[in-house]
Amino acid sequence: MTSVGSPAPDFTLPNQHGEAVTLSQFQGSPVVLIFFPFAFSPVCTSELCYLQDHPEVFEKSNAKVLGISTDSYFTLDAFARQESYDFELLSDFWPHGEVSRRYGVLAEDGGYANRHTVVLDSRGTVVDYFESDVMEPRQLERFEQALAKLEQY
Repeated sequence: MTSVGSPAPDFTLPNQHGEAVTLSQFQGSPVVLIFFPFAFSPVCTSELCYLQDHPEVFEKSNAKVLGISTDSYFTLDAFARQESYDFELLSDFWPHGEVSRRYGVLAEDGGYANRHTVVLDSRGTVVDYFESDVMEPRQLERFEQALAKLEQY
């Protein structure tokens, strides 16, 4: 599990277009890692659409949003196109769940990423992280609280 004040483990994953995205390429701006269980599931779809509809929460701190699931990038591409997401979705499909496991959020028995959020400052340091039940969407207020901690760094 990642801890507040520690450097975030770097990784490279394909986005929904199959392009390699490396976490460290975002050095210089805050990043919000949104681990989610399954593309097209009702809770994940409504949750990510809600975040899509409230970009001001992330824009205030200039935070880059990266959604991460263990779905294939083909699935994430269809999901992103269907829902018109503006943020990148990253595939932790192969080796299956490797990044989710390194962040301590992989449900080993189900092979999916639990509903966790990790907020990084512009240097890639963890400033906050929180989890929600796999069947419950994250609350917008909790994102606001986490992003407010960026001001302390």
